[in-house]
Amino acid sequence: MSTKVKRTYASRSDQFKSDTPTSLTSPFSLASSGKRKWPFDELHSPVASAKRVKGSNSKLKSKQKTLKQLHFCIDQSIVRTCTACKLTYTKGAEDDEALHRAHCARVQRCMEWGKEEERDKAVAGVKEIPNRVKLKDGEKGRVICVDATVGGKIGSKLSTLLETMDVALSASALSPEALRASKAYLFLLPAITPNKEKIVGCILVQRIENAMMIAAPSSFGSENNATPSSRPLVTVDDSSGLFCYPELLPTALGISRIFVTSAQRRKGIASCLLSAAARTFVHGCVLDPKDGQIAFSQTTGDGLALMKNWGQGGVRIYDDDHC
Repeated sequence: MSTKVKRTYASRSDQFKSDTPTSLTSPFSLASSGKRKWPFDELHSPVASAKRVKGSNSKLKSKQKTLKQLHFCIDQSIVRTCTACKLTYTKGAEDDEALHRAHCARVQRCMEWGKEEERDKAVAGVKEIPNRVKLKDGEKGRVICVDATVGGKIGSKLSTLLETMDVALSASALSPEALRASKAYLFLLPAITPNKEKIVGCILVQRIENAMMIAAPSSFGSENNATPSSRPLVTVDDSSGLFCYPELLPTALGISRIFVTSAQRRKGIASCLLSAAARTFVHGCVLDPKDGQIAFSQTTGDGLALMKNWGQGGVRIYDDDHC
């Protein structure tokens, strides 16, 4: 007797489930992906869409560069002159302000002369001028001399110092030919740190062939105070009334740069450096500024006063670009 198999709706449904391919499963119900399940109504709701847009906007804003609002100030100038270092710069210009900060720090804090420089001075050919110098305030220092084209660590420090001097004097850098004919005289004072000194003054001197004699005020005519009464004059500085005779006279030594840190001025440092250069620049020959053997390049107001006091009227003027 044969057994008749009865098929029910439950068995059909189980068979249907087992035969159903897994690929028809909704992607929103996959648990194996590890992602959050989003119901259909929540996925397409305005609130969820707004959250996704807000999240994407916050990522874009974080990548954008922060901008600064600039304002025009018509009644005030943006050009500033520092009272400490006398440098004129543009306020708000990053390059100008960075240059001013570095320059002002060098002018006020001085540069150091330490053990490394002392160790390298023999190789660099550094010469110490005999006799320690006593300043007006009683402090004692020393003067050293080195070629302007020296290399190594001393040369790197000297290059930085020359750049500071050029910025302070608003002067262009000297040509390589002029540097090769130049020597630097440095004035060193003891620093607070043991075994270290600070560079408080520097002059750059060079061998020259000729210079112009400074004309006395009596040589000026009455018209505009600049027209000569008898001989034509060369205008060096209108504001200070500095004029020279055009004739070129034989001159041995030229002073192209003079610099003393702001905190150490009015102590006689520049005069000590000039006197040391006059005694030692030419071997075996002491140069006398009163006899016209020394000349200055185009000077600032402070340099002009120093030239008159130290040279006692005999210092001449030369052009350091065509010496």
